[in-house]
Amino acid sequence: MASGTRELKRRIKSVKSTQKVTKAMEMVSAAKMRKAIDAVLSTRDYANLAWATIMHLAKRTDRGLHSLLATKDKVEKVCLILVSSNRGLCGGFNIQVVQKAVSSIEKHEKNVKQTDVITLGTKGRDIIKTMKYDVVADFKKEDLTLKVTDVSGAAHMAIKDFTEGKYDKVFVAFTDFVSSLNQQPRVKQLLPIDQDPEQYLGVVGSSSGVETTKDFIEKKSDSYLKKGEFQFEYIFEPDPETVLKEMLPRLIEAQVYQAVLESEASEHSARMMSMKNASEAANDMIDDLSLSFNRARQAGITQEIAEISSASEALN
Repeated sequence: MASGTRELKRRIKSVKSTQKVTKAMEMVSAAKMRKAIDAVLSTRDYANLAWATIMHLAKRTDRGLHSLLATKDKVEKVCLILVSSNRGLCGGFNIQVVQKAVSSIEKHEKNVKQTDVITLGTKGRDIIKTMKYDVVADFKKEDLTLKVTDVSGAAHMAIKDFTEGKYDKVFVAFTDFVSSLNQQPRVKQLLPIDQDPEQYLGVVGSSSGVETTKDFIEKKSDSYLKKGEFQFEYIFEPDPETVLKEMLPRLIEAQVYQAVLESEASEHSARMMSMKNASEAANDMIDDLSLSFNRARQAGITQEIAEISSASEALN
């Protein structure tokens, strides 16, 4: 009986030590989550309005003016930018975004002969490699991305390869931050810029709740690009080619940057909730082990009293 209580005490001590670690990680993740959410909310409206502007440009501008607007009749080579985390302990965050990316690849793989993957985040890289996909580049990703230049390498590589004809389409797979309890993996087509907003259905946060990207684009177009029955037109200075050459790559880079910010807010939210659940599970386990320990100790005391009583009766 003594050995049983010693084992229970050892397990209780071990679980309490683990609980201290998970509680500390929960607090760290909560602090990082607040910073990540502030960053994603401060840039989301700009990124979505910039995307609405790109969509409007693609609809009303000659696609021959810039290679990023040019569509191809046959899609054979595809590039996928995969955004994940560098560390685990965040539930199904990484596997879900990878599964979403793979399902998107499999949806088109009958026609596509080659799919290359550019990774931002080591966990997604390691998972996608086990699925026998080619990782052509792996870029370093910070836990908290503070500036566009931190992700410009991946964006520039994808833009350069697309303009040179190496790829027919470029996608980005990331996790869209809706709330601290709700994160949705999503695959978005970056290049070529498609006129059909149905291609970019997804969930974005808003002050009024949750709306689709399509709804957001239409709302922004109505607010900024229409006045009554009239629609505003663009005037290019000095000329359309020069303006599009400078503007389009920067706006595409901003979309990759926003995707990384969305993923980081989702990652830290998922890790905070995972650590919170782990701390609560550890607390429940401690209660169960303490109950078992008290029962074992009480049984031992009862047995000792019975043995003493039996010995006393035998002596009498």
